[in-house]
Amino acid sequence: MSSIRVPVLVVGAGYAGLSAAALLAWRGVAVTLVERHPSTSVQPKAFGVNWRALELLRPVPGLERELSEISEGIGDGMRIAIASSLADPDPKMIVEDSDDDFSFLRQVTPVPDIGAPQAQVERVLRGKAEEYGADLRFSTELTSLVQDPEGVTATVRDLATGAETTVRADYVIAADGHRGRVRSMLGIPVTGRGELGSTCAIMFDADLTGLVRDRQVTLWYLQNEVFNGAIVTGTGVGAHVLAVHYDPAAGESEADFTPERARELIEVALGVPGIEAKVLDRNAFAVAHTLAARYQQGRVFLAGDAAHTMPPTGGQGGSTALQDGADLAWRLWLVLSGQAGPGFLGSYDAERRPIGAITADSQLANLAVRMPPAARAEFPEPVSDPFAVIIGQRYHSGAVLAEPGDDGSLLEPPMMPTARPGSRAPHITLTKDGREVSVIDLFGHGFVLLAGPRGRAWADAAGAVAQGLGVRLAPYVVGGPELGDPGDAWPARYGVAETGAVLVRPDGHIAWRAREAAADPARTLEDVLRAVLDRPAG
Repeated sequence: MSSIRVPVLVVGAGYAGLSAAALLAWRGVAVTLVERHPSTSVQPKAFGVNWRALELLRPVPGLERELSEISEGIGDGMRIAIASSLADPDPKMIVEDSDDDFSFLRQVTPVPDIGAPQAQVERVLRGKAEEYGADLRFSTELTSLVQDPEGVTATVRDLATGAETTVRADYVIAADGHRGRVRSMLGIPVTGRGELGSTCAIMFDADLTGLVRDRQVTLWYLQNEVFNGAIVTGTGVGAHVLAVHYDPAAGESEADFTPERARELIEVALGVPGIEAKVLDRNAFAVAHTLAARYQQGRVFLAGDAAHTMPPTGGQGGSTALQDGADLAWRLWLVLSGQAGPGFLGSYDAERRPIGAITADSQLANLAVRMPPAARAEFPEPVSDPFAVIIGQRYHSGAVLAEPGDDGSLLEPPMMPTARPGSRAPHITLTKDGREVSVIDLFGHGFVLLAGPRGRAWADAAGAVAQGLGVRLAPYVVGGPELGDPGDAWPARYGVAETGAVLVRPDGHIAWRAREAAADPARTLEDVLRAVLDRPAG
C-alpha cells in the first residue's frame, strides 16, 4: 500500500470540493481531492453562480472571465413557471423577462450575473485546481478515516485497479454529498425535514422549436395527472432535463425509468404527442432538507450537501456549496501558513452553519409555494428579501469583533449595507492606478485595512504590525494618492469618520471597525489581529 502526506484532503468533486481545491491550490496549499465518480458531472444540475459566490471565486485569475464567457454563450435571462407541460397555454409565471432584471445589484456588487450549468462550472473549477497543482483523483473512493490530535489518516481506493493509498492529512474537507460517508463515519446527526422525495433526472435531446424561446433558460415546474416534476431547457449543455418525482415508499424506484418510460414522460412534459426525443442520461437523487448538527468535528469539516441539503427551489444550493468551499480555503490557508492559530477554524461552524440553515429554510419555503395548497402545511413562509439571503449575510464568531449593541442579525438588506463588523464590506467605486475599481477588487488575497483620508496613522501602523505578526495585510488610505475616492463617499458608506479605519478579512467580511483615530494605532491593530486570528497575546 502506497502512502502520501498532504496538508488538506478533500473528499468529493462537486461544487464545495472543487471550489475548496481550486482556492487552496491558488493560495499555494497542497491539496489532494478524491472523487468516486470517473469525472465531474455531465448533467446540468444546479444552474447559475450567485453574486456572493462569484465574489469569493473571482480572485483566481481568469475564473470570472471563463464563467462569464459560458454565461454569455447560453443566452439572456430565465423564465420560471408552474404549468402542466411546456405547451400549457396558461402557465402561472413566477419569473418573467421583466421580473428577471437584476440591474439594481450593480449598486451592490461589481460581479456580473452568471447563468451557467453546474457541469460547465465544475469543468472550469477543475481546470483551475489542476492549473495550480491540486492532485485530483477521480474513480477513487474513501474507505476509512481516523483522527488523532496531530492529523487525520485516511485510506482511499482506486476503483479501476483496486490499489489502496494511505493519506495522512492535517485537515479533511468532507464534500461528499447528502449521502456521503464521512458525516456518517463521524456520527454527526442531522435535523430538518429529511428526505422529501426522490427524483429521476432524465437528460434528453429534442427539437423544442415553438415551445421555448431561443437563447433563454426555461424552468417549468410541472403538475399534471401523470407526474409532478420539472423541466429545464436552454442550459448550454446541448440537452434538456426532465426531473420526475417518484415515491420509494410506494414501491417506485429508479429502475422504473426505462428508456421507453422516459420517452413517454418526456412526451407528457412537452405536451406534444409524437415528438421525437433521445434519452441521453439518467440520474436519481433525493430532494431533501437536512442540516448537520455541526460543521466541524476535530480536523474534519463538512461542506456543501454534506453540511446542508436543500430543495432546488430557488437555485441557491449550488452557490451555497461554492461559498462553503471558498470559505474553508482561506481559513485553512491562514492556519497552515501560521498566520492564524488552530482555534481560528472554529469560526467556520459558527459563521457558516446559521447561513446554511437560513438558506435551506428559504429553499424549503420556495418549494411549498410550488406545491399544491393541500401539501403546504407546516412549511415555512418565503423570506421577505431573498437577496438578503444571497448577498446580505452577516457573521458572528471569534473572528469578528462585534460592536457594542450589535443586534446579532444574520441578514441585512443589500441595498442598505451597514458596514458593521460581521457584515460584507459594501461595494463602492474608487480609483486605483488611474482606473476605476470596486473596493471589492482589493479583497481575497489577505486582510485589507481601509483607513479614512485622515487616517494615515492607521495605514502606517498596519504595515509594521503585519510584518511583526507575519500576517498578509494590505493597508490603504481611501482618498489618498494610492486609492482615490472621487465622491468622498467612503467614510459615510463605511460608517466611520475621516480618521477611522476598517479591517476586512480575505472573504470580504468586516472583522473590526474603528470609527475614529486611536491614541496608539499600532497597539490597537495588533490586539485586534491577535483576537481575530486566535493568536496569543504578545
